[in-house]
Amino acid sequence: MKNIFDKTTADEVINRINKLSPGTQRVWGKMNAAQMLAHCNVTYEMVYEDIHPKPNPILKLILKFFVKSGVVGEKPYKHGLPTASQFLIKEEKDFEKEKSRLINFINKTSELGESHFHNKESHSFGKLTSTEWNNMFYKHLDHHLTQFGI
Repeated sequence: MKNIFDKTTADEVINRINKLSPGTQRVWGKMNAAQMLAHCNVTYEMVYEDIHPKPNPILKLILKFFVKSGVVGEKPYKHGLPTASQFLIKEEKDFEKEKSRLINFINKTSELGESHFHNKESHSFGKLTSTEWNNMFYKHLDHHLTQFGI
Protein backbone atom coordinates (compact mmCIF):
# COMPACT_ATOMS: atom_id res chain seq x y z
CA MET A 1 0.00 0.00 0.00
CA LYS A 2 1.24 3.49 -0.79
CA ASN A 3 2.35 5.64 2.14
CA ILE A 4 0.24 8.79 2.67
CA PHE A 5 2.94 10.10 5.03
CA ASP A 6 5.31 10.25 2.06
CA LYS A 7 5.14 13.63 0.30
CA THR A 8 5.21 12.01 -3.15
CA THR A 9 2.17 9.88 -2.33
CA ALA A 10 0.37 12.78 -0.64
CA ASP A 11 1.00 14.94 -3.72
CA GLU A 12 -0.23 12.13 -5.99
CA VAL A 13 -3.49 11.89 -4.02
CA ILE A 14 -3.88 15.67 -4.08
CA ASN A 15 -3.33 15.66 -7.86
CA ARG A 16 -6.10 13.08 -8.15
CA ILE A 17 -8.40 15.24 -6.01
CA ASN A 18 -7.61 18.22 -8.25
CA LYS A 19 -8.93 16.25 -11.24
CA LEU A 20 -12.39 16.19 -9.63
CA SER A 21 -15.04 18.75 -10.46
CA PRO A 22 -18.48 19.29 -8.96
CA GLY A 23 -19.93 17.47 -11.97
CA THR A 24 -17.63 14.44 -11.92
CA GLN A 25 -19.89 11.40 -12.08
CA ARG A 26 -19.52 8.47 -9.72
CA VAL A 27 -18.94 4.96 -11.03
CA TRP A 28 -20.88 3.45 -8.11
CA GLY A 29 -22.58 4.60 -4.92
CA LYS A 30 -24.91 7.45 -4.03
CA MET A 31 -22.77 10.47 -3.13
CA ASN A 32 -21.93 13.28 -5.50
CA ALA A 33 -18.35 14.60 -5.65
CA ALA A 34 -18.84 17.27 -2.95
CA GLN A 35 -20.48 14.78 -0.60
CA MET A 36 -17.66 12.30 -1.20
CA LEU A 37 -15.06 14.93 -0.28
CA ALA A 38 -17.03 15.78 2.88
CA HIS A 39 -17.26 12.05 3.64
CA CYS A 40 -13.47 11.70 3.32
CA ASN A 41 -13.00 14.72 5.59
CA VAL A 42 -14.76 12.93 8.45
CA THR A 43 -11.75 10.63 8.98
CA TYR A 44 -9.52 13.67 9.44
CA GLU A 45 -12.08 15.54 11.55
CA MET A 46 -11.91 12.63 13.98
CA VAL A 47 -8.16 13.17 14.25
CA TYR A 48 -7.87 16.96 14.21
CA GLU A 49 -11.23 18.34 15.35
CA ASP A 50 -13.41 17.48 18.32
CA ILE A 51 -16.75 17.54 16.52
CA HIS A 52 -17.76 13.86 16.44
CA PRO A 53 -18.83 12.05 19.61
CA LYS A 54 -16.60 9.14 20.57
CA PRO A 55 -18.21 5.72 20.79
CA ASN A 56 -19.04 4.47 24.25
CA PRO A 57 -16.70 1.79 25.69
CA ILE A 58 -18.92 -1.12 24.64
CA LEU A 59 -19.30 0.13 21.07
CA LYS A 60 -15.56 0.88 20.91
CA LEU A 61 -14.83 -2.71 21.93
CA ILE A 62 -17.19 -4.02 19.23
CA LEU A 63 -15.57 -1.74 16.64
CA LYS A 64 -12.10 -2.83 17.71
CA PHE A 65 -12.88 -6.54 17.39
CA PHE A 66 -15.22 -6.61 14.39
CA VAL A 67 -14.54 -3.53 12.24
CA LYS A 68 -10.96 -2.41 12.86
CA SER A 69 -9.18 -5.04 10.75
CA GLY A 70 -11.29 -4.17 7.70
CA VAL A 71 -10.59 -0.47 8.09
CA VAL A 72 -6.86 -0.53 8.92
CA GLY A 73 -5.84 -3.69 7.05
CA GLU A 74 -4.36 -3.86 3.58
CA LYS A 75 -7.38 -5.45 1.88
CA PRO A 76 -9.26 -2.94 -0.32
CA TYR A 77 -12.82 -1.94 0.54
CA LYS A 78 -15.62 -3.57 -1.40
CA HIS A 79 -18.21 -1.38 -3.10
CA GLY A 80 -21.35 -0.66 -1.13
CA LEU A 81 -20.13 -1.54 2.35
CA PRO A 82 -22.18 0.01 5.16
CA THR A 83 -20.66 3.07 6.82
CA ALA A 84 -20.91 4.59 10.27
CA SER A 85 -23.60 7.24 10.70
CA GLN A 86 -21.17 10.15 11.11
CA PHE A 87 -19.76 9.33 7.66
CA LEU A 88 -23.17 9.49 5.95
CA ILE A 89 -23.36 12.76 4.02
CA LYS A 90 -26.86 13.33 2.73
CA GLU A 91 -27.04 17.12 2.50
CA GLU A 92 -25.49 19.14 -0.30
CA LYS A 93 -21.95 20.36 0.35
CA ASP A 94 -19.76 23.15 -1.02
CA PHE A 95 -17.38 21.36 -3.39
CA GLU A 96 -14.52 23.90 -3.19
CA LYS A 97 -14.69 24.14 0.59
CA GLU A 98 -14.64 20.37 1.07
CA LYS A 99 -11.86 19.96 -1.50
CA SER A 100 -9.71 22.61 0.20
CA ARG A 101 -10.31 21.09 3.64
CA LEU A 102 -9.34 17.61 2.43
CA ILE A 103 -6.16 18.82 0.74
CA ASN A 104 -5.19 20.71 3.91
CA PHE A 105 -5.82 17.61 6.03
CA ILE A 106 -3.70 15.44 3.71
CA ASN A 107 -0.84 17.97 3.77
CA LYS A 108 -1.01 18.27 7.56
CA THR A 109 -0.97 14.49 7.95
CA SER A 110 2.01 14.13 5.62
CA GLU A 111 3.90 16.93 7.39
CA LEU A 112 3.28 15.44 10.84
CA GLY A 113 4.58 12.13 9.55
CA GLU A 114 4.56 8.53 10.61
CA SER A 115 6.21 9.04 13.98
CA HIS A 116 3.44 11.42 15.07
CA PHE A 117 0.83 8.75 14.41
CA HIS A 118 2.64 5.67 15.73
CA ASN A 119 0.64 4.37 18.71
CA LYS A 120 -1.67 7.39 18.54
CA GLU A 121 -5.17 6.73 19.89
CA SER A 122 -7.81 6.65 17.18
CA HIS A 123 -11.36 7.87 17.61
CA SER A 124 -12.89 4.41 17.35
CA PHE A 125 -10.24 1.66 17.43
CA GLY A 126 -7.79 2.41 20.23
CA LYS A 127 -4.08 2.84 19.56
CA LEU A 128 -2.97 2.25 15.98
CA THR A 129 0.47 1.76 14.51
CA SER A 130 1.64 4.21 11.86
CA THR A 131 1.07 1.47 9.27
CA GLU A 132 -2.55 1.07 10.39
CA TRP A 133 -3.05 4.85 10.28
CA ASN A 134 -1.57 4.93 6.77
CA ASN A 135 -3.76 2.07 5.58
CA MET A 136 -6.87 3.76 6.96
CA PHE A 137 -6.05 7.15 5.44
CA TYR A 138 -4.73 6.00 2.05
CA LYS A 139 -7.14 3.12 1.43
CA HIS A 140 -10.18 5.31 2.14
CA LEU A 141 -9.01 8.09 -0.17
CA ASP A 142 -8.04 5.68 -2.93
CA HIS A 143 -11.38 3.87 -2.66
CA HIS A 144 -13.41 7.05 -3.09
CA LEU A 145 -11.26 8.61 -5.79
CA THR A 146 -11.56 5.34 -7.71
CA GLN A 147 -15.32 5.57 -7.09
CA PHE A 148 -15.22 8.73 -9.21
CA GLY A 149 -12.93 7.25 -11.86
CA ILE A 150 -9.95 9.28 -10.68
